[in-house]
Amino acid sequence: MRPLILALDQGTSSSRSLLIDDQARIIASHGEAFDCYYPQPGWVEVDADRLWQTQLSAIRSVLAQTRLRAEAISAIGLTNQRETIVAWDKDSGAPLGPAIVWQCRRTAAACAALEAQGVEPELRARTGLLLDPYFSATKMRWMLDHWPQARVLAGQGRLAFGTVDSWLVWQLSGGRAHLTDASNASRTLLYNLHRGDWDPWLLDLFGIPADALPRVVDSSGVVAHCDAAVIGAAIPIAGIAGDQQAALFGQACTRPGMAKNTYGTGCFLLLNSGDQPVPSKQGLLTTVAWQLAGARTYALEGSVFVAGALIQWLRDELGLIRHAADSAELAASVPDSAGVSIVPAFVGLGAPHWDSAARGLICGLTRGSNKAHIVRAALEAVALQNVELLQAMQRDTGSALTELRIDGGMSTNDFLCQFQADVLGVTVSRPRQRESTGLGAGLLAGLGVGLWRNLQELEALWGEERRFEPTMDKAERQAHLRQWHAAVARARA
Repeated sequence: MRPLILALDQGTSSSRSLLIDDQARIIASHGEAFDCYYPQPGWVEVDADRLWQTQLSAIRSVLAQTRLRAEAISAIGLTNQRETIVAWDKDSGAPLGPAIVWQCRRTAAACAALEAQGVEPELRARTGLLLDPYFSATKMRWMLDHWPQARVLAGQGRLAFGTVDSWLVWQLSGGRAHLTDASNASRTLLYNLHRGDWDPWLLDLFGIPADALPRVVDSSGVVAHCDAAVIGAAIPIAGIAGDQQAALFGQACTRPGMAKNTYGTGCFLLLNSGDQPVPSKQGLLTTVAWQLAGARTYALEGSVFVAGALIQWLRDELGLIRHAADSAELAASVPDSAGVSIVPAFVGLGAPHWDSAARGLICGLTRGSNKAHIVRAALEAVALQNVELLQAMQRDTGSALTELRIDGGMSTNDFLCQFQADVLGVTVSRPRQRESTGLGAGLLAGLGVGLWRNLQELEALWGEERRFEPTMDKAERQAHLRQWHAAVARARA
């Protein structure tokens, strides 16, 4: 039997499991959906136990689907929604409450108070991040301030904090391993990009006990073993990365200057910046892409909070389409948006604006506007947000991108892909294998157990399905951007 990797892809709305062979082909997959909860405006939570139970169910289902025993798996790789935080009791393993999701804005006031203290320049220099509720540290602080049990356990040395990768590894290992990889650690506001570990000054700033945090490990290599009682075999856990870094790896963007964009609930554009962190002057994030054998590769990242979620909103709340896939045909049924613009700032604006008080709007409506114009404007908005990110990256690095590799659920939308190439003025390349996030976790795990010997072998496995070349002239491109910038200005707080 050929070697197989089990890749776990724990996202914002589903937990997926994939089986990947030695040719980087996904031979089976299964997903389990779950719901997030919105107890107050701007708050987003999910049941922490539900994260684990859906992931475990997906593992068992994919094994049953292929009639394989767990012993057939060479290694486990996992990737996860980032910044989402779980707190649990190290003794019992029980979560102390719901996981606070990356989209949650409940700590906006706390971030504003810290910003008023003037600490953000130093914080940014150490972490490469901004003071924003998006990141994990203020979520941990909120738990300590609002959950009495968290404070009690912290005083007893029994409190465990972790991003979702830590929570899954804890469960897989039967509570034996409390760890995270460098890519996830770099999203917490507690990790020093230059030292490669938790930063004492940051821990003191946020009041987070060091013994509650996981150990930081490489993204590839055996870091723990699955407890045989969990899925039937003591399989090595050999790959961990945050979802967007995993997608960058899965897209074989292993050389500096290569970039990918993932179109999911949000959009995440990452550019490999090599072995040195590039500080951004454009509101982008500097982050760890992955850490191999103790050596860190860095990336510049721009985050768009709402992308696929905008199309879901058109479907579920406005009823303009019956299925997300209908959006491409409807958008193509009109020659343009007839002046309609949508800014999907449902939870504020991400990079490069970082305006948590901005709110969504539809503008440019006339009596002649119809649902096709609105749907087209929505797809255009997804692409136009990414133009701002890429332009910011080019200003930070001083170099022009010639190709953007894409993945994620919305990358199947040909209208979006072509419009993205047009307004970027850059070739957009769609791979044969679009589950880049789970694939990246699997590749890291396979590399970690020697299934592949080096990055060059992994690059050779990547293949293109279709290229979208820009066809729009410069004048039309600039007109789209002017209309977009005017709409964004209206949405700002």
